Amino acid sequence: MNGLLILLLALAVLLGAYLIYGRYLARTWGVDPKAKTPAYEMEDGVDYVPADTNVVFGHQFASIAGAAAINGPIQASVFGWVPVLLWILLGGVFFGAVQDFAAMYASVKNKGRTIGYIIESYIGRTGKKLFLLFCWLFSILVVAAFVDIVAGTFNGFQTAADGTVAMVPANGSVAATSILFVGEAVALGFLLRYGKLHKWANTAVALVMLVAAIVLGLRFPLCIGLNSWHLLVFAYVLIASVAPIWALLQPRDYLNSYLLIAMIVAAVIGVFAARPEVNLPAFSGFTVGGQTLFPFLFVTIACGAVSGFHSLVSSGTASKQIKNEKSMLPVSFGAMLMESMLAVIALIAVASFASSAETAALGYTTPAQIFAGGVANFLTVMGLPRDVVFTLINLAVSAFALTSLDSVARVGRLSFQELFLDESIKGEDMGPVRRLFTNKYFATVLTLVLAYFLTQAGYDSIWPLFGASNQLLSALAFLACAVFLKRTKRKSFMLWIPMFTMIAVTFTALAITIVKLILGITNGTYPLAAAISITVNGASVLTAWGAALQLVFAVLILALGVVVVIQGIRKLLGKIPAAA
Repeated sequence: MNGLLILLLALAVLLGAYLIYGRYLARTWGVDPKAKTPAYEMEDGVDYVPADTNVVFGHQFASIAGAAAINGPIQASVFGWVPVLLWILLGGVFFGAVQDFAAMYASVKNKGRTIGYIIESYIGRTGKKLFLLFCWLFSILVVAAFVDIVAGTFNGFQTAADGTVAMVPANGSVAATSILFVGEAVALGFLLRYGKLHKWANTAVALVMLVAAIVLGLRFPLCIGLNSWHLLVFAYVLIASVAPIWALLQPRDYLNSYLLIAMIVAAVIGVFAARPEVNLPAFSGFTVGGQTLFPFLFVTIACGAVSGFHSLVSSGTASKQIKNEKSMLPVSFGAMLMESMLAVIALIAVASFASSAETAALGYTTPAQIFAGGVANFLTVMGLPRDVVFTLINLAVSAFALTSLDSVARVGRLSFQELFLDESIKGEDMGPVRRLFTNKYFATVLTLVLAYFLTQAGYDSIWPLFGASNQLLSALAFLACAVFLKRTKRKSFMLWIPMFTMIAVTFTALAITIVKLILGITNGTYPLAAAISITVNGASVLTAWGAALQLVFAVLILALGVVVVIQGIRKLLGKIPAAA
């Protein structure tokens, strides 16, 4: 099998899905180009900020296209390239793109409110509270996993088997360029808000900034150790998640989206030029390395097929920036399909290597490095310098993770705040405890502190729980949107199969994960070496355990999911009065 044939098949399926199925959904649900969107109706200069379609698309795509779109297909490739490709294409079209569009549509029709508020309106107040708690726990998992991924990508030092430590300039260049991105994003934010330039002038300025950051980053690498990067990335997330959306989040995603799209286009061109052979088996079996195809293929490949996190972005930030309802289709449905294309490229990249032994010999120990190495091999066929290409691809991968980080931290902060908000109680009438818990700084710090504890266990140990909880969030989003569509007399049948499928997948995966964690803790597979140590008077005090904390999260997430699903299905199957 040739990688080019896989790519051509994917392009045909995804393009056809947008033109046919996406437009069908828009007509069926009733997108109204003349309706006043929440971005104008609720404009506040912080969260509700009208933006051009290309700007919101950049935010949406950069936020949802995290490192998971690359990590998932590469990790799941142990099952063979056929099941991975089928889930990416079928899942991306009939699960992921539908979920993202439905979540954004429901939010825009409900004053830009989050999925949590939609659950409250159409399922019940208790369901909303439980869902918000679920979202908060999930956000902590995402922040923990992605901070570790970003810090690992930025890590300027590598320890060899003999204990010697060597500098890694490529990682230092990625780190330097990413820091420059942040500074440039702030400047671009002020330009977009106050410059009043034509959108093509803004685009030209953004591209110049992007190129300048890359050139300076390659020339002046910044080499800092892993632990320091953990702290620095958390500090960045703290600032980014409370800053006005126009000052950093919106322009940073706009700036990075060009890099991410350029990377995908370059990779596609590289596949056309190199025509790499697929060296993975078509199918490796239903059980590989102790993991079963069901449910773990479907939770390992989240972003790229379907991801519950997308529903939080679609309803939490992007819906508040939509100028015109007709922009929802390209921003939500279109961005998801582009991410599916990225997942296909990741599959082709890992399949182009002869074996895992080859990738290990090249020093590729993470999915991001395998992806960058594969794409670099494709583009060297065209005469491009391999080292430069490898660095640039790594830079783009870190941009994926970094852009997702502050978006999910903001979502986590908002979920925690909403958990304690009561519209019947005005701000001045709140008690001290409620006032503290609804303070955005307290909510952000608490979220990030818990995420820091989990980060110490490493993203690879967090990934199974992240994947299962992410897909359960997708099932809950499908459920909320289905109830909304039914209440508003719109067709919802296209959500039912994805919803029940993801419920079955995630409940099974979470149950298996909980059993493994319990067995691992009891038999010593997960020793206290994963603990975070704090020295007090010369003694080491164990304050948290990675596996134990994951077990607590897994049990809570499964319990919350079961209760919300039961409440939602009762509403979905029962007689619901028509909306007024």
